Amino acid sequence: MSQVLNDPLAQFFALLVLRSLAKFTLPGSTLTRFSLNLVLFAILTGLLIYNGMPPYMPLAAGTSVVDQFSDGMLKTIWWIGGAAVLVSAVRMFLILEEKPNEGRLLQDIVIAVIYTGAAFCVFAYVFRLPVGTVVATSGVFAIALGLALQSTLNDVFSGIALNLNRPLSVGDWVVLDENVQGKVLETNWRSTQFINGTGDLVVVPNSILAKSRITNLSVPNASHGASFRIKLSPTILPSKIIEIFDKVLLSSNEILRAPAPSAAIVSLNRDAIEVEVSYRVPDIYSVARARTELFDLVYRHTTAVGLELATAPPRDEAARQADLTLPAPTAHLAKFMGLFPLFDVLTAKEKVDLTTDMAHHVFKKDEVIAHKGAASTSLMLLKSGVAALVDTDGKKHVEYRRLAPGDLFGERGVLLGALESCEVRAVSSVIVCEITKNRLAAVLQERPAIAEQLALILSARTRAEEAIHAAGIHQTPHSIDTLRTRIRHLFYLK
Repeated sequence: MSQVLNDPLAQFFALLVLRSLAKFTLPGSTLTRFSLNLVLFAILTGLLIYNGMPPYMPLAAGTSVVDQFSDGMLKTIWWIGGAAVLVSAVRMFLILEEKPNEGRLLQDIVIAVIYTGAAFCVFAYVFRLPVGTVVATSGVFAIALGLALQSTLNDVFSGIALNLNRPLSVGDWVVLDENVQGKVLETNWRSTQFINGTGDLVVVPNSILAKSRITNLSVPNASHGASFRIKLSPTILPSKIIEIFDKVLLSSNEILRAPAPSAAIVSLNRDAIEVEVSYRVPDIYSVARARTELFDLVYRHTTAVGLELATAPPRDEAARQADLTLPAPTAHLAKFMGLFPLFDVLTAKEKVDLTTDMAHHVFKKDEVIAHKGAASTSLMLLKSGVAALVDTDGKKHVEYRRLAPGDLFGERGVLLGALESCEVRAVSSVIVCEITKNRLAAVLQERPAIAEQLALILSARTRAEEAIHAAGIHQTPHSIDTLRTRIRHLFYLK
């Protein structure tokens, strides 16, 4: 029994049994595996030295075949075990850095070097082969293989350089020479994969990527800057145009407030005044949505003050003659009514009649236009300036949305007699047009289709408020059919 216990092979198999039991009983985390490999490697080292078989010393001549086999097997396992401990340390380091994807290529290289070194040590200390001859032979083979795989090796070493320099990371949105742009999906030995704006996979060899001019839109942060230019008719002072564009930027709900957006005159001639608008958005995916919103706001704000685009197509003769028959202020208000799709069903004369009946109210900056908890008795149309929907709860003020010319409010109180869930506050100087409840009732009697549109507007706004208040005050949303029925009943519509 004592001979069995003193046998190196028996000790080794007992160590294997302990390793298997520990694998199934201990948690399978990376730290646990590293600690277990380190402890077992230390025990194996002690066993080899205790039995007079140092793994770094070749076997003495004249040893029996059985001893040579057991000695070689144990020393080979020792070298492989040492390599496994180093590999576990490398994996542990990369996980602690919390960047396993970015370091995957470098990790593979380090692991390959470790196992290659372990293989040479086995050749030298276990099989007593001349390592110099093996290296020379492998060098000749490597040269021949390198010539055959020159293009592939170029991609591999370019990938190594990219991973060491890190001009891009997985998840970044990058532009290559203004031709290829997309989100980095993966970087491997040979190529880098992107997902472009249309959702297609783009594969770029690392050798081409290393020679390209890379613009990383996700560094130093995810926000992205954008700009566009607009040409306007030179009918008012450039300083007034800048004031209009300041209101355009103030009324946007998509762009960032910091750093502050800006508008500047870049050219001026007798045909047009060109304005450049610069802004930042939270991420690259918001650029198109923010640009569309800003174009819409530019049109609404310029139309509200009677300013036309320099590149606007010529108007048809019938529309031009219709405007000439109207006084200038009335024609301007009729054009302003075109900002509200709600009134598209009205004829030109009905729009003029409605605008002449509206009262105009002027509010200064930071003045409250409609108070929270009050029931509006009129439908309010924003004619010029910027307003905001703000929820006030003691000292807390939460801004939900900004309003621009073409937006309306007060429909909740007029249509349902309900209280306003938030206040409307002027962000800049504001002009508001008021349509009284009696005047609106007369319009709805003539054009019942407007009631359908009002029901859609109020339903959409109710759903939006329900989403905003999901974590706080709960309000019961009304369905479109319910709102349509209540509106028809309130205004005696068929």
